[in-house]
Amino acid sequence: MSLTVKEMMEAANAAVERIDMARATEVLGQGGLLLDVRDGAELQKTGRAAGAHHISRGMLEFHADDALQSHDPELRKDRPIVLYCAAGGRAALAGKLLKDMGYAQVYNLGGFKDWVEGGGDVAGS
Repeated sequence: MSLTVKEMMEAANAAVERIDMARATEVLGQGGLLLDVRDGAELQKTGRAAGAHHISRGMLEFHADDALQSHDPELRKDRPIVLYCAAGGRAALAGKLLKDMGYAQVYNLGGFKDWVEGGGDVAGS
């Protein structure tokens, strides 16, 4: 079966709850992980949300699988994860991937601009 990007985005958006900054702050305050899935060049240009952990979307599977040596210990299946990218699309796809891998509490904040416009602090640039 072949899927279009539109169909993949619809499935991701249906699977991963989109949250606002207030809800993100609540989840993070309860020990959640803020995860930036943008590429490194994007972070160098704009900085990242203060306190955000970074794993590019292209490497997420390899860092999320706890059976692999490349597993990132910040990613735990019992820890809520709030994702963001540049505009929200990669965060949705990344969220669906994590849910498919057994991560239960995964949320899409949207884009970096949503963090900034919501009053979030920025680190580096």
